[in-house]
Amino acid sequence: MHKDFLDIVDYSQDELQELLNLAVKLKQEYQEGGNEPVLKGKVLAMIFQKPSLRTRVSFDMAMRHLGGDALYLSPAEIGLGTRESVADVARVLEGYVQGIMARVFAHQHVLELAHWAKIPVINGLSDASHPCQALADALTIYENYGRLKGINITYVGDGNNVAVSLMEISAKMGANFSIANPEHYDMPAAAVEVAREIARGSGSRLSFFRDPHEAVKHADVIYTDTWTSMGQEDEAAERERVFPPYRVNDQLVSEGNPDDIVMHCLPAHRNQELTDSVADGSHSRIFPQAHNRLHAQKAIVYTLLKGA
Repeated sequence: MHKDFLDIVDYSQDELQELLNLAVKLKQEYQEGGNEPVLKGKVLAMIFQKPSLRTRVSFDMAMRHLGGDALYLSPAEIGLGTRESVADVARVLEGYVQGIMARVFAHQHVLELAHWAKIPVINGLSDASHPCQALADALTIYENYGRLKGINITYVGDGNNVAVSLMEISAKMGANFSIANPEHYDMPAAAVEVAREIARGSGSRLSFFRDPHEAVKHADVIYTDTWTSMGQEDEAAERERVFPPYRVNDQLVSEGNPDDIVMHCLPAHRNQELTDSVADGSHSRIFPQAHNRLHAQKAIVYTLLKGA
């Protein structure tokens, strides 16, 4: 059993499927009257270096629905790695709470928290990956198609942390992953190599394009994200010059499979990376996808904290 949830690649296909099955079960249970208070007396400390609507509310409510509690810790309260060392923060918190969720800039901070803390640590987002988002994405696709194996998932835009985790869970679960992005905005080569090795075992096909119109052919899922992530604000003007050909609009959606779905991890910059008509159209799943953060993360905290 894993102590932490840091990266998709740390989990096997069977383990990820178990988390998805648990998310489906907990979602149904909640919709039929509420979850059992299996985490009564458990508290999740939530460390935030970056603001978030979905991460904060979904983890907070996941803990409450399962009978536990969550404690929000702002950047000003901790100063992770500056005011106080990561190692000290980890060892202090393990005496107060039963788990730590961290949404950070540097992935190394999440790794250090997990190294020093005896309690579970969850990566709520780092510059390298966003595994919680990927699990919610997989849940959304699974609900739409009843499977992940063989599903064609196309990501259009910056090869960022969200794209990396989506590629990883696609490779793990046997889905086919394609990405279209401009030159100089590729995913890290090391992450691609790891995913290729995983794909060789699962039968997943990974494809890399510059042309978004080529990438979306036969797509069951078209996924996009903001062109400029938090911490990249000084690059915004250049990115807004480079990325318009990668905007997800009605024309691009029509070039995928007839019943393709559109996903976005939010927040969206409407009429930049995707148009209003796509975001609010019949192909869009962006709000069910956002809601599934709650249910996917319930599966994570249930699994990690129940015995903590």
